[in-house]
Amino acid sequence: LDRVFRRIQDPTHRSTMAAPSANTRPRGGFVFENVARNENLTGMGYKMPLSTKTGTTICGIVFKDGVILGADTRATEGPIVADKNCAKIHYIAPNIYCCGAGTAADTENTTNNISSQLELHRLRTDRDSRVATACRMLKQMLYKYQGHVSAALVLGGVDINGPALYSIYPHGSVDKLPYVTMGSGSLAAMGVFEDGFKPDMDKEEGCKLVRDAIAAGIFNDLGSGSNVDICIITKDGVEYIRPYEIANLKGERANKYTYKRGTTAVTKVSVEVLSESVVATDDAIPMEQ
Repeated sequence: LDRVFRRIQDPTHRSTMAAPSANTRPRGGFVFENVARNENLTGMGYKMPLSTKTGTTICGIVFKDGVILGADTRATEGPIVADKNCAKIHYIAPNIYCCGAGTAADTENTTNNISSQLELHRLRTDRDSRVATACRMLKQMLYKYQGHVSAALVLGGVDINGPALYSIYPHGSVDKLPYVTMGSGSLAAMGVFEDGFKPDMDKEEGCKLVRDAIAAGIFNDLGSGSNVDICIITKDGVEYIRPYEIANLKGERANKYTYKRGTTAVTKVSVEVLSESVVATDDAIPMEQ
């Protein structure tokens, strides 16, 4: 510590690590300096961190009059289904909604934070929020935390520039596309979109396509399940349908599966007294027969 303090107090001291980066021109290309380090750590018994499964199917499309967002309703804790009716379509602004995949607390608090900031922005400017503004605020917040906030988002809305749809990844990267999917069931949903999407779809066709995409995730991904939620955003307003369809409807039992006493044969009966003790007290209350 004394040497560190002397170096800090000495104005003539120059760091040996800062000199090459300041005087040497950086070279392009890939850097594989951590490969040997990772191999050494693996040899010492340390395990490499694994990617986190989001356990969700969320999607969105742009149709003729606006945007349609869809999501399943299963929330999981590892292999356990924690909630069968979880709301994954979050309010951002009166004309903007957002689907969230990842850690439930991260998605909910992230969307609530940006929704609060946009409300203050509307009060200050006296203008409706734009989808691009919400997208920029979300991606800047996620990039600031370098992916440690596990929130994969599908942002959609309608503003003065028309309908807009974004997919925002946990590290802050963004895609603007006519149809997007996110979550562990995104591959199954994307297969439905690539097969059935076409520009300028009407409301009924769009809702059916989004429903089919979410159902594909529900029936082909263990992390997705339960119901299908849909949010339709147009310039005239928002229609949040929850549930739009109950995909896994529990069937009724056809018969009563009860058996009469004595159906199963008893082969042996044995009774053994392990211990017996009686304690009497003066203020004991007698039992009623």
